Amino acid sequence: MKRRSISIGLAAGLGCAAAFLFVLGRADLRGLANGLALTPPMGWNSWNKFGCEINENVVRETADVIIASGMREAGYRFIVIDDCWQVERDSRGDIVVDGKAFPSGMAALAEYVHSRGLKFGVYSDAGTMTCQGRPGSWGYEFQDARQYAEWGVDYLKYDWCNNGGQNSEAAYSRMHDALAVCGRPIVFSICEWGRTKPWLWARDIGNLWRTTGDIQDIWEGRKEWGGLGVVQIIDLQNGLETYAGPGHWNDPDMLEVGNGGMTETEYRSHFSFWCLLAAPLMAGNDLRTMSAATRDILTNAEVIAVDQDPLGKQGRKVRDDGDLEVWARPLTDGSRVVILFNRGTEETRIAVSWPEIAYTENLEAKVRDLWLHKDMGSFTGHYAAAVRGHGVVMVRITP
Repeated sequence: MKRRSISIGLAAGLGCAAAFLFVLGRADLRGLANGLALTPPMGWNSWNKFGCEINENVVRETADVIIASGMREAGYRFIVIDDCWQVERDSRGDIVVDGKAFPSGMAALAEYVHSRGLKFGVYSDAGTMTCQGRPGSWGYEFQDARQYAEWGVDYLKYDWCNNGGQNSEAAYSRMHDALAVCGRPIVFSICEWGRTKPWLWARDIGNLWRTTGDIQDIWEGRKEWGGLGVVQIIDLQNGLETYAGPGHWNDPDMLEVGNGGMTETEYRSHFSFWCLLAAPLMAGNDLRTMSAATRDILTNAEVIAVDQDPLGKQGRKVRDDGDLEVWARPLTDGSRVVILFNRGTEETRIAVSWPEIAYTENLEAKVRDLWLHKDMGSFTGHYAAAVRGHGVVMVRITP
């Protein structure tokens, strides 16, 4: 999440593989054995749009809109309340919910979300306080996990502010152990911003782990406190593909689609990459007021199918020609999804050759554009398309 006034503690801290590795990879399928998140989680999180101005009416209305807009049918299941729902601990040490913002309480809100065929999530922190100065879970891991289970929580996002210099693996392991015995299956989302390379240690602890600082609703740029634009986050994912797989995912942060800081072309690129990268798809906009264009991006079934492909292989960069790049990902049926990416500002033609995606040069393959929803024909050896500035062409190539 975006950190404003509370110190975050620790200071900020990977070319092309052979065709054999592209197809088979070396991702270890071992991971957190809770049977959850076998494909990347999809849902909505309150932070990017609402920050601390979140309440139960927004949550209930968002649940209703997920149904009415077709988002549940598209795969969005989780509604996650981020920071600022908690205010203190009572005399027993139990976490106390903000009674003004959530007068019905978390159990009743979870029940409503479940009644809509959705799943319910909350936020906490591995430190003494959350990023916004609310009570953290350090020293209360088992007590909090039991309380979450009693409420009906299905997803926990666990942040890293005010961590007191703890060892991150040990801190997240404590909450993992607490969730394992709380009596309810809960997806565990690790949010330590990639500071201690969680892809190296977290696959047996959490279902997903953040790989970077917080996303900003901008195409390009960096904030001193760690916030990043979409392009910077994309760059930091390349080289992490071998660590992801069913049940354990690299998380480049929540979606900014529809929040107003980027163009429709840029939002389409943002969403395309998150799907190619097998990233969790957590919408972060106000679903109640989203435009038809935003809804169409978030519910593109052909692009979402890439993200949710059961093989679970994260895509990677296969060619870098400065502003022009080619990224690709193999799917369960043996097809490939390719992104032709134009980082520049002028429309430019970009090509991909079959050997770059582990096909033989003389292979004939069908090409389908996943945003145009159009079969482009059969091609041998390569495919090329004009790509607008800051845009992508995303195609599925099937022998």
